[in-house]
Amino acid sequence: MAEHGRETSVSAAPKTTGSARRSAVRAPKSVAKAAAAAAASPSAAVLIVAHNQARRIAATVRASRAIPGVDLVLVVDDGSLDNTQDLARKAGAVVVRQSHRRGRATSIETGAAVIAMRDEEGATPRAVLLLEAGLGASASGAAPIVAAVVEQVADLAIALVGGPSRSTGASAGAARKAIASLSGWSPMQPLSKVRCLTREALEAAFPLARGAGLETAVTLDVIEAGLMVTEVPCDLKQRPSRRAGKALTRASQYRDVMMAISARRIRLSLRSTQHVVEDAFHVASRSGTVKVRRGKKGEE
Repeated sequence: MAEHGRETSVSAAPKTTGSARRSAVRAPKSVAKAAAAAAASPSAAVLIVAHNQARRIAATVRASRAIPGVDLVLVVDDGSLDNTQDLARKAGAVVVRQSHRRGRATSIETGAAVIAMRDEEGATPRAVLLLEAGLGASASGAAPIVAAVVEQVADLAIALVGGPSRSTGASAGAARKAIASLSGWSPMQPLSKVRCLTREALEAAFPLARGAGLETAVTLDVIEAGLMVTEVPCDLKQRPSRRAGKALTRASQYRDVMMAISARRIRLSLRSTQHVVEDAFHVASRSGTVKVRRGKKGEE
């Protein structure tokens, strides 16, 4: 919309010769101001990973484009066997096609790289809104988390789906406990997949954790980086999960969440140990108790 505004102001025809001369002088300044304003005002890109979503992808893309602040919708077609990519492109999305299925984490990393390449030089990097392909027309309900990030309320805004209700289950409980242990904050829906992040927050979580541990890992990494995280109620309608294999899915989800948590605990432990050793070395160096051996064995 900003680009359209610039085109209108520059191409408006002056009524008199005198005004034409004045417009010719002022036009470069107005263009420069418009460009500066566009660079200063943050925007958001929607990133959707889709696999065999021909039935819903067009509606999801159209609803995503209607979100205030969104100026780019990118669909990563993760090895679909149907015409998902064609329908997404016709609905107005930029589409990146992967020849075979590579998973959500790799697809998000690919999509984020494409979005970064489309950011204007000198402009504030776009925030990234992660949406599920099956949201359909309800995707526009993610607008509140986009506003929270674009308006710099938070670096990571997580959508509360179905109202501010507390999610249940072993996976959600483990994720909530890990996040609370790190930050003192206990999220309502720590596994929510719909979230908006600044470029800085997203890169703090790279490389992304694989599988169902992705969301937990992203939240932990963003908090560890010292960035702000919040939850915002959003009017989103997600499809109910299939009953077939539900127990197996829950077990797989719990495994992925625990692997993500364990990996970050190990990393934090190693960093803490490194800091303790470095601090001890610096204290010893200042006190003159550190001896460096040189030359032959036994010489100091």
